[in-house]
Amino acid sequence: MSAAHYDAIILGAGAAGLMAALTAGQRGRRVLLVDHADEPGKKILISGGGRCNFTNIHTAADRYISENPHFARSAFARYTPADFIGMVNRHGIAWHEKTLGQLFCDGSARQIVDMLMAECRDGGVTYAFGQSVSTVDHADGLYRVTIDGRDHHGPALILATGGLSIPKMGATGFAFEIARKFGLQVVQTRPALVPFTLGEDEALFRSLSGVSTDVVTHWGKTAFREAALFTHKGLSGPAMLQISSYWQHRTPIAVNFMPEEGADWLVEEKRNRPRAAFRSALARRLPERLAEALGSRLGLEGELSGMKDADLRKAQQQLARWPFNPNGTEGYAKAEVTAGGVSTRALNQKTMAAAKVPGLHAIGEAVDVTGWLGGYNFQWAWASGRAAGEAV
Repeated sequence: MSAAHYDAIILGAGAAGLMAALTAGQRGRRVLLVDHADEPGKKILISGGGRCNFTNIHTAADRYISENPHFARSAFARYTPADFIGMVNRHGIAWHEKTLGQLFCDGSARQIVDMLMAECRDGGVTYAFGQSVSTVDHADGLYRVTIDGRDHHGPALILATGGLSIPKMGATGFAFEIARKFGLQVVQTRPALVPFTLGEDEALFRSLSGVSTDVVTHWGKTAFREAALFTHKGLSGPAMLQISSYWQHRTPIAVNFMPEEGADWLVEEKRNRPRAAFRSALARRLPERLAEALGSRLGLEGELSGMKDADLRKAQQQLARWPFNPNGTEGYAKAEVTAGGVSTRALNQKTMAAAKVPGLHAIGEAVDVTGWLGGYNFQWAWASGRAAGEAV
């Protein structure tokens, strides 16, 4: 059987791969879109609680982690959140803005996948879903991709198979394997946007499973103000997921449980409500179970009037920089994304093409560009996918 020829072969039908395919296809390129899953966009479908947090209007390169923090600027300048919103609007998909610039479908994430597939059909994209890639080679200016025993050739190959996050959905390190095969450097990968686990010495907090409160989390000079959630394993919620992408193993994080309060709030509380119990002062500002746990750790009992200002100030400081020492994270199984990946040093920031391997591109989560929680990683997928799709 003779090999099929395409202008571009795209491995991975997630957000970035679909965008690259529809972009190249609509430019008149003959495109083959391949995925071992039986349907496209599986991670899109589960995102945002099933409503897909498809972009963030505050997208900027400084909200991404990379060895080269400037790398993403070019792609973002040429494909903005407004550009993707325009596509969403053309397809009549209703959406709304939640907090912090996050945009969600009013209905289902399925609408985003259907939209992208409709755009791919408009571009005449050929699909090979539910089929496994056995070999990828390069010779005489062409990539040869063997899928279920049949060879497919093309001058351009786009790696869009994502990272290692959520392996139960089929995530693998395939993109990294292929990148290394062709001599591209891969930055050490790790789980990102992932819950923390706590050890036995902090089991008291694990007993608060289900309790959530607004906090500021700190690690080094990085801080996020969002909700934190206690789990039976440790710490989760947006504030913890955000800081996890920066966290380094065996280092502490700090939590401000009183972000609304001034520096001397407990002393002022003593002046204004001297007969109030210390625990009740906490409970007016925090969930009761959390207030009890923090109060127990601080070791202060009774009425505020019976406490020294110095002790109250010490408690204020502890509540503003409460140290937690995670013993790890819940790993790739619970990580929303993979940090690290194909090094940006190996890629052209305008085309996502490998500088030393003609026709090879890497996009989306496969690349060492990791965004904050809240639609930022989807915008990177759209922007990097568009850049590669315009280049092949």
